[in-house]
Amino acid sequence: MKNRFLHIFFLIFATTLFAQTSDSLTVKKDERVIVVNDSLLPQEEYNPLAPAKAAFYSAVVPGLGQVYNKRYWKIPIIYAGMAAGVYFYKQQDDDYTRFRDAYKRRLAGYTDDEFQGVSTDRLINAQKTAQKNKSYSVIVTVVFYLLNVVDANVDAHLRQYEVSEDLSLQPNFDYNQFNAAPQYGMSLTYRFK
Repeated sequence: MKNRFLHIFFLIFATTLFAQTSDSLTVKKDERVIVVNDSLLPQEEYNPLAPAKAAFYSAVVPGLGQVYNKRYWKIPIIYAGMAAGVYFYKQQDDDYTRFRDAYKRRLAGYTDDEFQGVSTDRLINAQKTAQKNKSYSVIVTVVFYLLNVVDANVDAHLRQYEVSEDLSLQPNFDYNQFNAAPQYGMSLTYRFK
């Protein structure tokens, strides 16, 4: 009985020993790396001082902030707006001077001014109107100058955000087969790449 027990024990022990041996078959692990090109445009490095720098440049020389932001097409608009304000200021100033000189000559007793058919009260009103229009012209010039600075600052802020060209708004035309009438609409399309 002891022998049988010993044989069974040896048989179980030997089986477990042979079961522990390794196979001669080796498995090679082949890893492949897939590289996907990013479809996004390369992003410029973030510069937190760019908006302040663009606003400063536009404050020193109008339009220089737009040059810094590479928005050259805005420069003629800025200078046209400021030039229009200066032009109308000069024109209203000349008119004011003419009305004032004619009024002063009338107060001095002369009647040979260029506004002979106009009453003295109308000359006073014309002076007030010319003065008011001069003020409006100054306001227009200052507003274009300030818009120049604000535009440079905001544009520099927005340049640091990625804006994709994949978003489009297109008109849509469709024909309704049930009532034989055309249908018009707008479609907003976003393309995934």
